[in-house]
Formats: sequence, C-alpha cells, structure tokens
Amino acid sequence: MTHEAPVPPSEKESFGERLHKALATRGPLCVGIDPHAGLLLRWGLPDSVDGLRTFADTVVAALADRVAVMKPQSAFFERFGAAGVSVLESTIRQARQAGTLVILDAKRGDIGSTVQAYAQAYLSPASPMASDALTVSPYLGFGSLAPVIDEAEAHGAGVFVLALTSNPEGASVQHARTSDGRTVAQMIIDDAAYCNAKAPVLGSVGLVVGATVGDTGHDLSDLNGPILVPGLGAQGGVADDLRALFRDLRGAVVPSYSREILSHGPSRSGLRDAAERALSACQKALF
Repeated sequence: MTHEAPVPPSEKESFGERLHKALATRGPLCVGIDPHAGLLLRWGLPDSVDGLRTFADTVVAALADRVAVMKPQSAFFERFGAAGVSVLESTIRQARQAGTLVILDAKRGDIGSTVQAYAQAYLSPASPMASDALTVSPYLGFGSLAPVIDEAEAHGAGVFVLALTSNPEGASVQHARTSDGRTVAQMIIDDAAYCNAKAPVLGSVGLVVGATVGDTGHDLSDLNGPILVPGLGAQGGVADDLRALFRDLRGAVVPSYSREILSHGPSRSGLRDAAERALSACQKALF
C-alpha cells in the first residue's frame, strides 16, 4: 500500500476526477468508520462519547494517510446526540486533512427545501460536516435529488445513490418493474448515467451496489461514474465477487470494508495490516 498523498485537488477538479486520482495513487479501498457498540466493547472502550472519540481518532490516525477513501457512518455518531455529531465533524476534518477522501454515509433523501438543507449540511464547504461525497436515497424519486446533485457539482463534491443493496428487503423495491419495463434499480442506474454523460474521466454521481447482490442482470455499462461496494468482509462479500459483478467497470469500483478491518484495532499496526490485506485482495480481483 503506497503512503503517497494524492495529487492536491485544484478548485476546478470534480469529485470524480479526484476519486480517480486517489484510487490510482492509493489503490481501490474504502474503509468504513462504524463505531457501533459491539466494536467499542471489542476494543475495550466504553460505549460513550469518550469511547467514540478514541475509536474514531485511532482509525483516522492509523489509516487516513494511506487509504483512498474513508466512510464514516453518521448514525453511529448521531446516537450520542450533539456530542457525537461534534466527534463526527472532527473525524471528517482530520481525515480530509490527512489526504483521504471522505464519503459520509448518511443515506439522506427528501424533497424541496429539506433535501437542499441536507445538501448544504454535508457538502457545502462552509459546513463543519463538509465531506467529499454523500450517500443518498432516491426513493422519493431520482428527481428529488436534484438539489443535492447541484450542490455537489457547485463544490466539486460527489453523490452516491442507493441502487442495488444487499439487504434481503431491498429486492422487493429495487427489482420491481416500472411502466416502461425497466426495474426501479435500472431506472436509477440510467438516471445516474445521464448525470455523468459529459464527464471526461469519471462522473461524480455514483451508485451504491452491494457486494452480495449477485448477477441481477442490471446494465451498469453506461454509468461513467464510481460504484461504492459495501458488504465485503463481515457481511459475506469477498474480493473475488468484484470481478464477477463488475467485469469491464472495475476501474470505477470503490470496495468498502468496515468490520473486517476495524476488528483488528485498537492496534494501529493491526488496522494497517488488515487494510493492506484487504487492498491486496481487491487489487488482485480488479486488475
């Protein structure tokens, strides 16, 4: 795993361009920061704000200067209220300062002024939670995400839209057929591809596709954007699944591991070694 920092972004660079450089420089790996109660206990930490802060600070210190992407899960910070959100703000800030790209996993979705406020909260440079990208839910209609996509474009940020999730309940909605015969998931894929159509390298509207969804028959070939792939490691997905799922799109894939790596803390060397193994497996599968 290279420790070289990605090329510093210019103000004109899109998220897709920055992500492309980060993956090329540091390799295809995203590490989730998921400080749930079980992991805090495994680390010997209290299930409290102090334990949360120690956990997040340790993960950032161990990995943010070497992995391409980090993905804090907002809910595990929000459960501690304002104090937990303060830790989240600090975690995002420290990780970005260390040179990694931060995808905030918040899965927000709403309409009108509310979704605009979400966009400002997570993607505006003026916000204390400003991240490089945000996960969003399209199930109020893909068009409802326009304010988030516009905000992202204005600030060189990115958006990852839920498309094919690996939870068993997801298929009943995502595989349902629309009036034109496409599935709901294919409609989301096609709308994201439309947003990325003019991107020269990699578009900034990505998709979330679970590592365990299998061959669903959906067509991702025109996406021209990144694919965030959770579900690897403890959730059952393995790196070899990436080759079968994404075939010719492998240069756009962002494999994401959480517990598989985090369970090797609080040792910083343990976290680094686990990230190294995950990255090596992903590289073998994708290249």
